[in-house]
Amino acid sequence: MAAIAIADGALEDLAARLVYVGSANHKRQPGDYRFHPPSNPRPWKSVCDARRQLLLAEAKELLTAGVLKGMISQPDADGVPKYVWSVDAQGVPYESKIGNGGYHGYPLYPDDDMSAVVLGEWALR
Repeated sequence: MAAIAIADGALEDLAARLVYVGSANHKRQPGDYRFHPPSNPRPWKSVCDARRQLLLAEAKELLTAGVLKGMISQPDADGVPKYVWSVDAQGVPYESKIGNGGYHGYPLYPDDDMSAVVLGEWALR
């Protein structure tokens, strides 16, 4: 993950613009997301709450923290990154991806090469 040159204050502005919505297709425990249906995990999709239930406020905090640390993919023409990476208080790396009107996130498992990259970059920043 290469560092992306961002103007002063731009990360704060970006963090304020991005919206976390979650996805029922990745949930077993719908928590406080208010999905309809509450959960609808697809067999071919990763389940974001397999380790533990992650409530909406924490998911939003992880998205914001990742942006503020500059843990984002190259922004598109509108200045929006496709991916934002973060690490929770337990040291679990997460990847958030844009789609369907906002971001949804999921944990990165140790066998995923991106897991080590995110943990290493997080520690440096």
